[in-house]
Amino acid sequence: MPTKITLIIDNPADPTAFESTYARIDDLARQLPALRRAESAKVWPKEDGTPTPAHRTLDLYFDSYEDASAAVTTATAQEFFGLLVGSGVTFTGLFSDVAPA
Repeated sequence: MPTKITLIIDNPADPTAFESTYARIDDLARQLPALRRAESAKVWPKEDGTPTPAHRTLDLYFDSYEDASAAVTTATAQEFFGLLVGSGVTFTGLFSDVAPA
């Protein structure tokens, strides 16, 4: 079953500093083994000026749950998650079964 890992990255204390680190985080994500597609998005600011519910999302697509699970155990994933955690942001990670289009 196709599987997607979604990371919902909360608002950082210093968005500019986070964005400079995020370039490397995104690059590492795209090096995960068996990755079929990656989609990175920055959340639009809210029109009323209130904080956004999150800063970014990152979706990583794999052919199977097994491929996704194996990818997050690699040295590349360790470096990826180390940078993400080290950036000081909090995030939520989800593994999802992707329904056919």
